Amino acid sequence: MEVGAMSGDRPRYGGILRLFGPGSMDHVDPASSYYMLSGQIIRLYTRQLFTYRPVARLHDWTQVTPVPDIALEIPTVANGGLSRDQLTYTIRLRRDVNWDTTPERPVTAADFLRGFKRMCNPVLRAGAIHYYTSTIKGMAEYCDDYAAAVSHDPSAAELARFQNSRDIPGITAVDEHTLVFELTRPALDFIHILSMMFASPAPAEYDEFIPDSPEFRRNVRSLGPYRLSHYVHGKELRMTRNPSWRQETDPVRHQYIDGVEITMEMATPEQVGAMISSGAADLSWASPVTEPYDVSPADPGNNLGYALNPYLVFNTVSPNAAGAMGKREVRQAISYAVDKRAMVAIFDELSVGTVMWPARSAIPPGNYGYEDFDLYATPDDRGNPELARTLLAEAGYPDGLTLTMAHRDVDANPEVAQSLAIDLAKIGITLRLIAMGHAHYYPFLRDPANARAGAWDISAPAWTPDWFGNNGRAFLQPMFQTNEVRGTGNYGCYSNPAVDRMIDEALSATDPARAHAVWHAVDQQVMRDAAIVPILVHAPTIPHLRGARVRNAIAMPTIDRWFDLSNLWLDPAE
Repeated sequence: MEVGAMSGDRPRYGGILRLFGPGSMDHVDPASSYYMLSGQIIRLYTRQLFTYRPVARLHDWTQVTPVPDIALEIPTVANGGLSRDQLTYTIRLRRDVNWDTTPERPVTAADFLRGFKRMCNPVLRAGAIHYYTSTIKGMAEYCDDYAAAVSHDPSAAELARFQNSRDIPGITAVDEHTLVFELTRPALDFIHILSMMFASPAPAEYDEFIPDSPEFRRNVRSLGPYRLSHYVHGKELRMTRNPSWRQETDPVRHQYIDGVEITMEMATPEQVGAMISSGAADLSWASPVTEPYDVSPADPGNNLGYALNPYLVFNTVSPNAAGAMGKREVRQAISYAVDKRAMVAIFDELSVGTVMWPARSAIPPGNYGYEDFDLYATPDDRGNPELARTLLAEAGYPDGLTLTMAHRDVDANPEVAQSLAIDLAKIGITLRLIAMGHAHYYPFLRDPANARAGAWDISAPAWTPDWFGNNGRAFLQPMFQTNEVRGTGNYGCYSNPAVDRMIDEALSATDPARAHAVWHAVDQQVMRDAAIVPILVHAPTIPHLRGARVRNAIAMPTIDRWFDLSNLWLDPAE
């Protein structure tokens, strides 16, 4: 049972919410951030046209649907916001949402235009840029022209000159409070796409900074209930109340607490749990510390839409071992080698309180396009080292090879890496393990220069769907569509023109059954290519441990099961 609204408690005001743990934001800049842990914080200082409410008793995906945020209403044919051919969206903005500038200034349609242009920046591009470039008229060309027009190491002024001299044909500011989007094809998930952090507005002041640079981080402007007052990457973060925010202008967030303090330190889940239980911290920062339980809890999301956590990604452009990771036959051999049941045991030992089982496809259960199949079946998901060794020899490596694995250095990740090292040693592959902190891991993977340089060969990240329901693209497009630009979600630079064409076909399908079939076909193809090894399916929510004074803490699957900090309060506050 959730504490607070469901227990009859009235909200209390005041107090500093304290989080402790080993995590880090990937980026502070919403145009670039794609780590859902970061979304827990970014939600407090920026807003979008649409967003998601926290749902205390989550039963199915229809409860996780966008609601108006800065937009006045969801556009429909009936209210004139959506054309009958579903290609034109007219969105009217609230007139009373202000930036915390001096003096205060209202958010305008031009700020949203700037935000969308910033997504395309070639310095640190939005990780799911294909959501937008494959949907909004002319945005793909805008991104391509942007990359071609600026230098390899551009200044903020050079970036601003391009953005301010060129427009995206499919986005128009009719006036200060009206935006019009023109699409290349109907997109039933377009409101979800507009609800992502990437689609945040950007004030004119951002023209002065390189995206997510130290200067940017020191000058973040807020239009949410809190503002960033102190940030040291990977170490500490503080937020205070934003005096420019007003409750009547925000239908989703609140300003119950006075502020947020996050201490980012290397710590085990046991140490994080001890801090919370002792009252020294209120919530975990990134560590999967759960409420005590005797029997593994049932999935509180009721098959909402599962995540891949972890999955094995191959750096297909690595030059190491004569380009082994670029050879499908080698990747297929490794696919047969992994003992997935051992991975389940690792997470059970950690007592993370989540429903999990071995994964077999790129799209996990509960997500659009999922169908049960397994191209690399092994007895009880324990792996088949004999078959894997034979396939590796047939691929040209009868004496084995050495690969580099980058992994996070917290929670179960070192144990996952060690388990993979044991599995691959059985087939003649030696893994050289490189441990990385939260602050550097995902930015490292999202930079194709590291992939091209052979800085890593395999890694074991996680992927949670960006939204639920009609979300076929939420796994396959960012993970597998060709995208070798810094900020990519296609970490291993996998590229298959046939897959790109199939993704385009799925996006163009207007019949749900046809779209489902094509997304499943894409799933089958990337698995035939062994672009990844799906390891575990994880439930979208877990019973996170809460400090004794935390009330109304509601987990949000759209920010990877972390709590919505804009709706909880503290009792007592001090």
